[in-house]
Amino acid sequence: MTTEHAEIRAFVAEHTEEFLADLASWLRIPSIGTDPAHADDVRRSAEWLADRLRAVGFPLVEIWPTAGQPAVYAEWLARPAAPTVLVYGHHDVQPVDPLGEWISPPFEPVVVDSEFGPRLLGRGAIDDKGQVAFHLLGLSAHLAVTGAAAPAVNLKFLIEGEEESGSPHFGDLLRANRDRLACDVVIVSDTGIYSRELPSICIGMRGMVKGEFELRGADVDLHSGSFGGSVPNPAHVLARIVTALHDDDEHVTIPGFYDGVREPDATERELLDHLPFDEAEYLATSTAKALAGEMGWSTLERTGMRPTAEINGMTSGYTGAGHKTIVPSTASAKFSFRLVPDQPIEGVMSAFRSWLTAQIPPGISVSLDFIGPGVRPFLTPLGDPMLQAVVRAMAAVFDREVLFTREGGSGPEADLAEVLDAPLIFLGFGLPDDRIHAPNEKADVPLLLKGAEAVALLWSDLGSGR
Repeated sequence: MTTEHAEIRAFVAEHTEEFLADLASWLRIPSIGTDPAHADDVRRSAEWLADRLRAVGFPLVEIWPTAGQPAVYAEWLARPAAPTVLVYGHHDVQPVDPLGEWISPPFEPVVVDSEFGPRLLGRGAIDDKGQVAFHLLGLSAHLAVTGAAAPAVNLKFLIEGEEESGSPHFGDLLRANRDRLACDVVIVSDTGIYSRELPSICIGMRGMVKGEFELRGADVDLHSGSFGGSVPNPAHVLARIVTALHDDDEHVTIPGFYDGVREPDATERELLDHLPFDEAEYLATSTAKALAGEMGWSTLERTGMRPTAEINGMTSGYTGAGHKTIVPSTASAKFSFRLVPDQPIEGVMSAFRSWLTAQIPPGISVSLDFIGPGVRPFLTPLGDPMLQAVVRAMAAVFDREVLFTREGGSGPEADLAEVLDAPLIFLGFGLPDDRIHAPNEKADVPLLLKGAEAVALLWSDLGSGR
């Protein structure tokens, strides 16, 4: 460990209590971006972050409105000869349902002890407020230890408020502010590591298309004794459609679905094989009872390298207490497709529309709606020099080799990289058991602190011109 790193670690440890208190105050703001009823809370969240960025030292901080929820922009440009880094994250959070499964109120964060050290419980603790917050602590540590009046790199922050809604207005925001957001590299802290013992860097995220469709038969629910067996039942048709979506090997049956899919190369598959996979631990973390998925691929490959088609929810007929003997008039399903590099969003939408239409029998009509424009997949080249700088920072804070993964989630990374024409590197410190999007979301405090150390080291590294 270098002297600078030791001083950074000491600074972070000394300011941990203050860091957690600040983060807790942010987590108390219920900035649920997907719920219009919380629009004011998302705005309050943006204002909280803007104030905190000013307190850290950013000379320019702005709240950028969108057609939806606001983003926060900050810049500190004091090093003409140094690279410019744009840090991306988000301050909106997921809904908290089912509320009854939380062991503490989701917007009343608490720190609890565990065998791995303190944990912070609360919605947004790791996704993504905790990871944005460690950047602020890391910047403070970098400034304090170097004694400089400004960071060693030119810093820009863009923290959006609609990531959990699929970033529907983010592309327009990027294009409208392309010149102001110009940078040499984008750092995204909205991912995780493989495990506490095995630090890793995500090099890719899948894209996504989501939507819902409704099947309609009769104009009203019908008596099943009088009409059952003599007219089409939308619930039966829905069941057949869902069953037909995959074959016996769990391949997606939609013609054209795999068109354009870029197969992972041998090097990346070999690197993924270096990650130990414990089936029992994986199942315990997920609470699932068995593994399943596309034949011919490992579980890690299925969740990061392969496209998927999932049914997210289904509704039809009477679902209340007791029983009601009807032929339901409607049946509906919500679905999502996760996409991989070179798989076109428009092509997947068109292929699914054609396939779904072909499944509909006489007497049933279908309406299909896609939610938003979709999110494109993204992949960082393994040889990118900016990636190597992040590898050095991660290796230093964990004092061991850093591995590489892909994550199955989706975000606006492709838009960021394309619009800004800059390499994009992930720097995340979440864990598979952090219960992201689920009740009892948590962040391991020691890992948030390592995140702060890593960014403090990274700014010095990038500023040195290595």
